Order: sequence, then structure tokens, then C-alpha cells
Amino acid sequence: SYPNGIPGLVYFCLLQVEAIEKRCLELFGRDYKYSVIHNTNGEVCGHYPRQIVYLEYECTEVQKDRFESTVQISKLQDLVNRSKLARCRGRFVCPVILYNGKHICRSSTLAGWGELYGRTGYNYIFSGGSDDTWTESEEVPEDDSAVRNGDSQLFDKVRGHDIKLLRYLSVRYICDLMVENKKVKFGLNVTSSEKVDKAQRYADFTLLSVPYPGCEFFKDYKDRDYTAEGLVFNWNQDYVDAPLTIPVCFTNNLNIDWSEYQSWDLVEQTQNYLKLLLHIINSDDESGLLVHCISGWDRTPLFVSLLRLSLWADGAVHASLEPAEILYLTIIFSLFFLLWQIFFFCFNFLKHIVSEKFSAIRKQRYESRDRGSVTSLSSDFSLITEEVGGASSLTNDTVDPFSSQLQASSWCPFPSERQARLEAVREVFLAAYSSTVGLKSSAPSPSGAISGLLEQFARGVGLRGTNTIV
Repeated sequence: SYPNGIPGLVYFCLLQVEAIEKRCLELFGRDYKYSVIHNTNGEVCGHYPRQIVYLEYECTEVQKDRFESTVQISKLQDLVNRSKLARCRGRFVCPVILYNGKHICRSSTLAGWGELYGRTGYNYIFSGGSDDTWTESEEVPEDDSAVRNGDSQLFDKVRGHDIKLLRYLSVRYICDLMVENKKVKFGLNVTSSEKVDKAQRYADFTLLSVPYPGCEFFKDYKDRDYTAEGLVFNWNQDYVDAPLTIPVCFTNNLNIDWSEYQSWDLVEQTQNYLKLLLHIINSDDESGLLVHCISGWDRTPLFVSLLRLSLWADGAVHASLEPAEILYLTIIFSLFFLLWQIFFFCFNFLKHIVSEKFSAIRKQRYESRDRGSVTSLSSDFSLITEEVGGASSLTNDTVDPFSSQLQASSWCPFPSERQARLEAVREVFLAAYSSTVGLKSSAPSPSGAISGLLEQFARGVGLRGTNTIV
């Protein structure tokens, strides 16, 4: 019980969140020098973590003081504050993975005029009649703005800030996962996208339209007893109007018949899109990638998480982290409050990308490292579940089935280290899934045999709840 009632409970939850954040920063710090944009009360974005991590460069702990910072965090935060209105729900372009010096970013799609006017009006009213978001030394040239109406000038302003942030992060490629050109509700365009920007403000970027079904489709995945094989999206629905558009320079090198994309099931479609994203980030030594869907809360974290885990399996990112640690970091910063059908699909899907065909490494595989003992993060998973629903019964004084499963995870180097690493993550995930709801740990089961487990887990740890950490 909490002597102060609800405030006491809130304080307890806050302590758990702070402990989780501290652990995540420690994991980031193992391999990277980073800066933090503080978002404690959601003042930057209410849908992003309280501490937004910007990875500056890869380094070990002993190297951190040998280099000067590569970023002016105050400038980055200023760009973020100015650009956030350009995107749906304020989910600005946020770098989440650093790979070979290139940023892989996530965001929502571009905001439409309805949201844009609503948010600017709200900010103006509650800022006392002034909003420094719009203070800018660079004005639109008179000869250009004179021929534009008020709507165009406003879009010039906010999308111009968005473009400046993209350029600051050296992003060149924008991958749009929406199955529609614009999101329409009640006959109104509520969102837009770069590919249909009438003024072609994003013409200097390489735009890819790779339509991928969203959360509604994954309800079919649940109804089919969590079997992705043979599950094909219905592309003939009225609202689906975004074509598959990929530059020839990418399609020619992947040995994929892209004209058949509407016949692919969920497994093949996800595999081919992941191959495409990996190919993009390896095709350019200097430029980064932005991945987004509509709100940036279902398809976007799915592919960002698969990219993170695939690159980690190659030893290319988060090189010092063990399977449970990369699992923990991925859940907290990408998937924790994702629709839970997609949440499970992501980690169970790892069995479909163990092949070297998905490897980003085009040279001799890394030699196996001395891995020592595998660190158990069961206490961290306990923090997660307690923070959202108090479901976990694990304590330091009890036998931890998560820990025992983790210790049993094999690091067998055959047939490949990549496969072993991904299988280890998947096994740890399924074991934690089981133990969290108090079920006996068992060998990983086919997706069609665990529907009951998923239902109990969703109710037990509150995956359907809401939180600012995503």
C-alpha cells in the first residue's frame, strides 16, 4: 500500500522509469559516446522517451575522453523544437541507430494542414501570444513568397525546418511505409507524406514508397493463431493508393522480383523490405536513412528494431551487448508500447532472418569474442513489468526462470555466429514472455501454438496501456 494514495503510486512508478532509463543509458554507453535531449515532461514530444539519446560516435569506455564532441546539442535541440510541428503528433525525425557513422532515424509522416493549424494555434494561445518556434533569421525570399498563399508559406516554414534537421543528420534516403499517399478520415486529409508534397520540397532526397500493412492487418495475424506464413494483405481496398516506388539503383542488386510484391505473404514481404533497407544503408558511406509510417508507432519501430537486431547479430552495432541486453534495449526504445501482436511478431520473426543473405557484412565474419558469462537482466524485466502493471513476481530471493533460460542459451558457432546470436535473442524473449506471466518455461514453440500465452502476457503486463516511453 502507499500511504499517500495515488501520489505515492505515481512516485513509485517514476522511480521504476528512472531505473529503466539509467540502465538503458548504461547500455548505450558501452559502445557509444552520446548526448541527451531532455524530454522529462514530454515538452519536446509527448510520444518519445523522457531522455532522447543522440549517438555521436562509436567508442569504448576508455576512449570517450579522447575525442571532442561531434555535435552541438543546443543546436540539435533547437532544430528539433522548430521542426516537430512538421510531422504527425510532433514525432520529429529522431536518430535511433548509428551504423558506420550514419544515422538511421525514425519519425511519423508529414502533418497535414488540419493538424498543423491546430497545433500552431494551440501553441500560440498557450505561449501568451508568442511562439519562438517561428523565430527565424532566414526568411522566404520575397519573389518566391509573393506568389504563394498563406497555406504554402506555412508549409514552407515548418517543412523547411524539417528539411534542415534531416540535412543536419545527413539523411538522404526516406523510406515511407504508408499504404496510402495521404491518411484520410471523414473525407479530410489528416496527414501527408514527402512523396506527395506538391511543392516538391523533398526533391533533393531519395524517396522510397514501400507500402507495408499496419496494425489493423496484424489483427488478422492474431486471428490466424499468430501464423504469418500464407497471410497476404488485401491490396484492393479503397484506401490503398500508394504504389511501390524504388529507385532502379536499389532494385537491380537484390535479385528480387518487385513486381510480385502484392502476392507476398507477411514473411516474404518483411524479409524483402529488410533486405532493401540493409542494402540502402550499405550503398552510401556518408548518408543516413529515415524510416516512417503514419504515426510512427507500429511499422516504423518494427523495422527499426529488425535493423538494430540484424546489425547487432553482425557485430556492426552495440558490439559489446549480450543477447538479453540488446533485447532489453530494443524493447524499451522501440517496441515496449507497440501493438502487442507486432511486438511478438518482431522477435519471433528473427528465425526468418538468420541467413547470411541478411548480413550487412560483406567480408570475412568477425572472429568470435570471449563472451564469458551471459549477464542476466531479469531484474530489469521485473522493473518493466512492475512499471506497467505489477505483474512480475520475480525477486532477488526466488529462482529466476528467465535467468536459468538465459544461462542455457547456446553460443554454438555453427552454422553461423549470426544465426546463433539471433536465435539466442529469440529464445531469451520467449522465455521471458513465459516467465513474466508465471507460466512454466518451455522450449520455443511455433507461433501457432502460443496464442494463449500471448493473451495472458498482454493482460498481465499491460501491453495495451499507455506511456511516454516507446
